[in-house]
Amino acid sequence: MTLRITKQFAFSASHQLDGLPEGHQCGRLHGHNYVVEVELSARREELVEPGFVRDYGELSGLKGWIDEWLDHRHLNDVVKERTPTAEHLAIWIYEQWRSVYPELSAVRVSETPKTWAEYRP
Repeated sequence: MTLRITKQFAFSASHQLDGLPEGHQCGRLHGHNYVVEVELSARREELVEPGFVRDYGELSGLKGWIDEWLDHRHLNDVVKERTPTAEHLAIWIYEQWRSVYPELSAVRVSETPKTWAEYRP
């Protein structure tokens, strides 16, 4: 049996996507009110007292990092090694935090209330 917890974080940022057909709206500089959702997983026998996958309070470092590195930034300047699509952001955030939270099992990124990209290795 696997147990999963999730927590959402929000930030606002701009980006501009390269490699799109001429005139594509996402090729212009624009911004989003992003939502990042992280998922942590553990088997029942791996739970820590008093029965947590991980204490939600221990995710405060991720919140501080998002506020410092992503909020009100131009993501092309932050995520320099790849185009900052929602898909690439999900992978990039996972790669930044997997060593801190070994239970990290997925990262989801939303640019709008109706769209999500999920990275689940």
